[in-house]
Amino acid sequence: MAAQEHIVIIGGGFAGINLAKRLDKNKYRTTIIDKNNFHSFPPLFYQIASSGLEPGSISFPFRREMRRMKAANFHLGKVLSIDTAQQVVTTQFENIPYDKLVIASGTTNNFFNNPELIEKVHTLKSTAEAIRLRNEILDRLERACVTTDEKRRRQLLSFVVVGGGPTGVEIAGALGEMKRYILKKEYPEISPDDVRVILVEGTDRFLRTMSERASRDAKVYLGHLMIETRLNCFMSSYEDNVVKLSSGEEIYCETLIWTAGVTGNVIKGINKESITRGNRYIIDSQCKIKGYDNLYALGDIAFLGDDSHPQGYPQVAQVAIQQACHLANVLNKGITAPFTYVDKGSMATVGRNRAVCDLKFGYMYGRPAWITWMFIHLISILGMRNKVNVLINWIWAYIFYTNSLRLLLRPVKYPTRKHWVDE
Repeated sequence: MAAQEHIVIIGGGFAGINLAKRLDKNKYRTTIIDKNNFHSFPPLFYQIASSGLEPGSISFPFRREMRRMKAANFHLGKVLSIDTAQQVVTTQFENIPYDKLVIASGTTNNFFNNPELIEKVHTLKSTAEAIRLRNEILDRLERACVTTDEKRRRQLLSFVVVGGGPTGVEIAGALGEMKRYILKKEYPEISPDDVRVILVEGTDRFLRTMSERASRDAKVYLGHLMIETRLNCFMSSYEDNVVKLSSGEEIYCETLIWTAGVTGNVIKGINKESITRGNRYIIDSQCKIKGYDNLYALGDIAFLGDDSHPQGYPQVAQVAIQQACHLANVLNKGITAPFTYVDKGSMATVGRNRAVCDLKFGYMYGRPAWITWMFIHLISILGMRNKVNVLINWIWAYIFYTNSLRLLLRPVKYPTRKHWVDE
């Protein structure tokens, strides 16, 4: 039997985990490298932040998944560089040789040349960031309950969401549901009028990547949940808890949630000629990175388009999953057919019974779209236990308008230690 080639996959998101599952175990041994030891489900980060779900319900340990895969293993680490000549990946812990390398490292927050925002705003690109935002929201609510100064209470409960894509609309909708349904049941000291939620979008409509009808309906649903909206204006600055918009408006805000854009996690060692706008690797129809024979890229970090997508395929889960399946066929069977993206539609929810879905067979909105949204997300979560937990939480919250997840759990201060992720 011929020796197995070693394929290293950087990133265990939708693309990385699906590729590892489909590779021929007789031909290849696989190593997944990720800075977390679990696969997470980004579409539901906003539900962690809004105390709708617990983090463990949308996370699945890599090592548990590896038990089902022969010739596959997991290494914890943050990739620092790639030596393409020696074919070695370097993390802060070790050097890992490879025969073929697949980069599926995804994206991070794009602050549009305002790096200082990283220390001032809340983001939703990881489970840890979602937990941090959940603690901030709960802290604000608890402090507002014991504040006798009405002005200070309103300041504590001021929320601005920047970015009107699916994540921005969904977290704003979750805050709106809290304002409309949760306060009177669990925080009677707070009036809904004390809570201000504003969603800001730089273009002329929310959910820009979806149909115009979806955008219109989403705006109506946001209004149902008492969320203020601002279109056609950008955030020009955020200083001293004041958001300044390009329209000239100034909004006092102590909790700013940033969902306005993403950029690729480019790794040191790849030629600049192989990188295009958005810090994405240019790939061909076989997912091979431009200028390399044994380097591939998948998902959000990869740039590939066609006549209907001249700016590149959208950075969504379906593209990542389909590219992973295609690359598995290329490596396993040697197929030469080019990758073709099949758009299965897109969807977003703005709260209970309020969702919009652009599907291949037509458009859905309201409760049918909301049920469809829940079903698609439920079947996409790894692990039967996780699926059951999520379903039970959703059913309980729907019936009783509450759950037991509003727990303010802060990390302890000592012992002091600089974590390797921050290095």
